[in-house]
Amino acid sequence: MNNDTLARQVVDKMMETDLYSQWLGINILEVHEGSCKIQMTLRPEMVNGFGIIHGGVVFSLADSALAFACNNRNNLSVALDTNITFTKASNPGDVITAEAKEIHNGRSTGLYLITITNQKGEQVGLFKGTCFRTGKRLVQSDDQQ
Repeated sequence: MNNDTLARQVVDKMMETDLYSQWLGINILEVHEGSCKIQMTLRPEMVNGFGIIHGGVVFSLADSALAFACNNRNNLSVALDTNITFTKASNPGDVITAEAKEIHNGRSTGLYLITITNQKGEQVGLFKGTCFRTGKRLVQSDDQQ
């Protein structure tokens, strides 16, 4: 099994039980070893008191992208540190995409940069996440027995 095939298998397995990402309506667009691209449509019930999308929703999309990218090497990993900068407001009906790219793949930690854009290609957020690798597998692979 090649690395991207295993990566997709891991992400598919994660999505089966990731009820929050399912509730958000996240769609997996691309999965490659150490990276991923996901997307969601923002709904009216996600609006905050200012009439724009709550920052936590945008953060959640980026956090899911981090989870899928840092776990797809089949090494159970959890967020250690995250931060986000919101660069543009989002509105109901917007389609936002989070693209996670691996910056560092260490034995016990990984560093990822996630860019969040809207349907116009405008950046709405920039998220950085560090994960801790536990060494446990998420799926059993013939190549890793």
